[in-house]
Amino acid sequence: MKSAYKAIVIGGGVVGASVLYHLAKFGWKDVALVERAELTAGSTWHAAAGYFSLNADPNIAALQAYTINLYKEIEAESGQSVGMHETGGLMLASNPQRWEMLKAGLSTFQAIGIDSAKLMSRDEVHDIIGDVMKTDDIYGALYDHNEGYLDPNGVTYAYAGAAKKRGADVILRNRVLELNQRGDGTWDVVTEQGTIHTEHVVNAGGLWAKQCGLMAGVDLPVTPMEHHYLITDSIPALTERKTEIPLVADLDGFTYARQERDGMLLGVYERNVKHWMMDGAPWDYGMDLIPEDIDRIMPELEIGFERFPALAETGIRRWVNGGFTFAPDGNPLVGPVGPRGYWVACGVMAGFSQGGGVGKALAEWMINGAPEEDVFGMDVARFGLHQSNREYIRQTTGQFYARRFMITYPNEELPAGRNLKTPGAYADMSAAGCRWTNIWGMEAPAYFAPDPEFVETGTLQRNAAFDLVGEECKAVETAAGLLDITAYSRFEISGPNADAFLDQLLACKLPKPGKVKLAPMLAEDGRLKGDLTLFNWGDGTYWLMGSYYLRAFHQRWFDDHNAVGAVIRDQSDAMSGFSLHGPKAREILQTLTETDLSGLKMMNAITIDLGLLRVKLARLSLSGELAYEINCSTTEHATLRRMLLDAGRNLGIREIGFRAMASLRLEKSIGIWNGEFTQAYTPEMTGLNRWIAWDKGEFVGKEAAKNDLPPERVLCMLEIEANNADAMGFEPVRSEGSIVGMTTTGDYGHRLQKSFAMALIDISHAEVSTSVTVDIAGERQQATIIEMSPYDPSGSKMRA
Repeated sequence: MKSAYKAIVIGGGVVGASVLYHLAKFGWKDVALVERAELTAGSTWHAAAGYFSLNADPNIAALQAYTINLYKEIEAESGQSVGMHETGGLMLASNPQRWEMLKAGLSTFQAIGIDSAKLMSRDEVHDIIGDVMKTDDIYGALYDHNEGYLDPNGVTYAYAGAAKKRGADVILRNRVLELNQRGDGTWDVVTEQGTIHTEHVVNAGGLWAKQCGLMAGVDLPVTPMEHHYLITDSIPALTERKTEIPLVADLDGFTYARQERDGMLLGVYERNVKHWMMDGAPWDYGMDLIPEDIDRIMPELEIGFERFPALAETGIRRWVNGGFTFAPDGNPLVGPVGPRGYWVACGVMAGFSQGGGVGKALAEWMINGAPEEDVFGMDVARFGLHQSNREYIRQTTGQFYARRFMITYPNEELPAGRNLKTPGAYADMSAAGCRWTNIWGMEAPAYFAPDPEFVETGTLQRNAAFDLVGEECKAVETAAGLLDITAYSRFEISGPNADAFLDQLLACKLPKPGKVKLAPMLAEDGRLKGDLTLFNWGDGTYWLMGSYYLRAFHQRWFDDHNAVGAVIRDQSDAMSGFSLHGPKAREILQTLTETDLSGLKMMNAITIDLGLLRVKLARLSLSGELAYEINCSTTEHATLRRMLLDAGRNLGIREIGFRAMASLRLEKSIGIWNGEFTQAYTPEMTGLNRWIAWDKGEFVGKEAAKNDLPPERVLCMLEIEANNADAMGFEPVRSEGSIVGMTTTGDYGHRLQKSFAMALIDISHAEVSTSVTVDIAGERQQATIIEMSPYDPSGSKMRA
């Protein structure tokens, strides 16, 4: 062990070994892995070690494909077998709802470039698996030939061996005791064998990630949970086969299975979950297991034994109940967090599907400043400090685990971690029939249902709230709709260097006092980093407003690029407000203020007295109608609502939710982050280049964006001949059967009474009037490319 390294990776599981390998592979040779016991001690050694290529996030799917393709490479490089069994995998459908979901899932996978999957009939499934599994009650399955399982020890040692050949060190039986940051930002890693000085620390601590985070003052939203599987003795039906059976996920049975030599491995995702050592595993735990708790998982076991009758033919050779670490949404935690030079790669529940991709992404981030793919689905900054609360973690990880194989519909609201943060008018809005959704812990209105007995069930089709949302859209078109916008982020930028900070951060010119600008934000490579709105209030302060759930993500970016020392204050929880949309919006507001609003033009902002309140008012529109955003303090939110509703009572005002706004903004072809705009896309692809001030001075990403190659795909508007379902995003767009694009978002346009979607489409097929098809809920529908902004294309209504 040397006294100093460029980077130290804490943790010798499959993820830590992958990070070490990729750091060395990409050029950092002076790196070391420090493990408290032996490689694989923790979760890795007892993992079932299945690998899967399918993932609904195209960027994570790409990293999973990378992981799978890497195994043969590290096997050859290290000389260590990874024990790869390329068996293929099946996801079963035991009811019509699951079959519909699998068909829709296949369309998504095709849209994002996964061509290894296909649907199988009941008979086709029986042909490849035989009588080992009961098939007479299934509708079919989704089969992917690029799935299988591995030797978890072999994989980990292959990563470590290949890393050592590239110059990295692996230090075993040496627990990290403390992490102390020096004044220059570097770290002293205090271990049982001495102190190591390093620039970078990577927490790949697995079951000990929580403790390793707290050593650096970082409270990570992770917890270990118990997970069971069993391994049987030999099964005659398997010994007689020439090939192994494929992996099987019986989604409606909460079980998964694969062959283990001449027997079977059967695992369960039980609904009666059990957390284990929520503050992290004991330091002396390693090659250990937790006593099995068979009674607790018996309901799922019984389903599994029904699905696999062959299990009754043999005995159980071994029970495994081990700890695995989960984040609230089941995805990994990757990236920089907390003090400078501190990185995480933990909570990787699917380590043998994603471990290689996690290592690649983190190594690129550390060495090059950013990962190649958009890894927001793994980014630790998708969580905030409020989500590290112990009870929040318990509820959300328990919910994820219990629902691991359950269908979760796009319109379904889940109960864990809810009512954590609420708008000031929450009680009054609930009494008025508000049905809530959740955005980063904040309750936000989805729609209003006056009937307290109204029930909405999950579906891929148009849901029970469809007509209610339509009525809200109609109110916006004919009178006025009031939307709670508490769940918007609001960053205040001030100080003598505010202008310099914003001018180099954003791709737009700064607005003059009393003005508003749409503000694209680019990364150094010219791809998108944000889709924000910049307000200059004329009093020396600016506001940057954006997506509430991106608060930690944006704060990290702002801090990393604030070399001039501007004052940045996240006041998202101190401020809230409403937006008012519709032809009667000005008339309603004018009754509450002596300020003449007739002269307030689009993209202007002022501070005014409104009734008893002093508010920040801006004129801008996501709906395509005359609209205003009214910002107040959180303590004034309920008062502002009552005031506006009273003023608009005789003018047809109606409260609306974000489902109505989704329909309204789509009719205007207004894109949103994580739909039309992501870190993987460029300004030219998405049309955001029209808001870029190419003629101003230098700003982050300017040269890269200017010199970028012409995009292969561009954003288009689709009108779809839909039946009873609408596009939602990630559906394939086809021309003469070939995939030429992918939807980004979709919905029903209630004002125009048509189904719409936005889509990224190959340049060669992006002409207006081109006929295409779109897969919606697994069924192919005709569509046509139309001009952008089909509702009021001239914009006369919102400029009225």
